[in-house]
Amino acid sequence: MKGEQQYMFQLDLKSRKSIYEQVTDNLKELIMTGRLAKGEKLPSVRELSKAITVNPNTVQKAYRELERQGYIYTTSGVGTFVADRNSIKADERELAAAKDAFDEAFREFLFLGLSYDEARTVALKIIEARRTSDDQD
Repeated sequence: MKGEQQYMFQLDLKSRKSIYEQVTDNLKELIMTGRLAKGEKLPSVRELSKAITVNPNTVQKAYRELERQGYIYTTSGVGTFVADRNSIKADERELAAAKDAFDEAFREFLFLGLSYDEARTVALKIIEARRTSDDQD
């Protein structure tokens, strides 16, 4: 483990997302940005629940979901580890929702008066800025 600090993430108690979803999303982000490396051991359910002050059942549920999607794997008696990013299976519902949100945002550009090409340029700049930001993390 690189250290407890990396597991300290913000949970928004006023968010529409459940705590379980927020824990899952935060761990996905740490994995996909490389802050948690392939093969790196994750804290136990008890350790993580204590570090982020949530119920252990919430962390257990998040770990189960992350394992189902291929982000992590568990070896009995040894622990839970970050999986190879190539083994991740996109959740079809989440993928569909993300596509819908992207479509809605793109349509909003058009509704604001941007031409298709201007909207496309803005979208590509956002994508490139995300890549640059993620590369620096």
